[in-house]
Amino acid sequence: MKPLVLLMLLLLASPMHAQEQATVDETAWQKYKARFLDPGGRIIDDANGDVSHSEGQGYGLLLAFLAGNQADFELIWSFTRRELLLRDDGLTAWKWSPAETPHVADTNNATDGDILIAYALARAGNFWDRKDYTRAATALAEAILEKTVVEHAGLTLLLPGAQGFSAADRADGPVINPSYWVFEAFPVLEQLVPSPSWKTVAADGEAILKKLEFGPKEMPADWISARTVLKPAEGFPPEFGYNALRIPLYLVRSGRTDSELLSRIYRGMSNEEGAVLLSNVESGAVKETLTDPGYRIVNHILACVLQGTKLPDDVKTFDPTQYYPSTLHLLGLSFVEEMRPECL
Repeated sequence: MKPLVLLMLLLLASPMHAQEQATVDETAWQKYKARFLDPGGRIIDDANGDVSHSEGQGYGLLLAFLAGNQADFELIWSFTRRELLLRDDGLTAWKWSPAETPHVADTNNATDGDILIAYALARAGNFWDRKDYTRAATALAEAILEKTVVEHAGLTLLLPGAQGFSAADRADGPVINPSYWVFEAFPVLEQLVPSPSWKTVAADGEAILKKLEFGPKEMPADWISARTVLKPAEGFPPEFGYNALRIPLYLVRSGRTDSELLSRIYRGMSNEEGAVLLSNVESGAVKETLTDPGYRIVNHILACVLQGTKLPDDVKTFDPTQYYPSTLHLLGLSFVEEMRPECL
């Protein structure tokens, strides 16, 4: 059987292949697009100086695909390909700033952005029969596997970037970020670039999360040293913060339903109103209370998955606020629409 035919059959057989219908409402996507997608194809992070980054481009591609909007997908991909695919190793530069010349001042990658971009391209290539998207996804998956997946102390780890995080780069390295494990993407990337490392990096990522029980709240930190024992990394705030709050969303979107892990994170990150609590993982002290619907939907989804509690009305309706919570909001609504309609 020809390799391309085999690849397409594998993608179609995968439980993660493209959905039969859009799971992001077109009206919601148009609101998101009007707020965060500029005419040149970049997703604007309005809380961080209107920069764009590979993570945002990856999220934008995935949401455009989930909304079934091919034109917007192509627009976002054209900017990503033209402005961020600058590295010699096939990974994308992580940040594009409108205030700097050149716009890309730091060409290091962000591995979660690369994963999101490759994953969205793979799903779009399969569903819309775009072999160019599939080829681009394959090249990026190969680079992710070669440059950011490493073996250390019996574990398969995902480095947050190709430079600056390895055992050779830092005294407490390798340093990892548990929220960079986009679990739903790994089966698709494995089909593009077959390797046992995809399964082991996913399994080890989940196993690591089960061990990250810091402080009185028993919570994971955004940045972790994996040098010897797992502990908060040096030079980063020891907190369950804006990175880590998306971990449970990634877990449930991938079909993982470990009630002990999800319940522990849910207890530590929520209050009685469903707000998301960011906290110091050493003392347990709450640093911020997030009430934006895009953050709260993560807790409400957990409440539904764990307890059968339906989502409140105010998170079932999407109105954009800022880039990051609005993105999580649409990803959450997409998950509920496709996998948990009983939560509505």
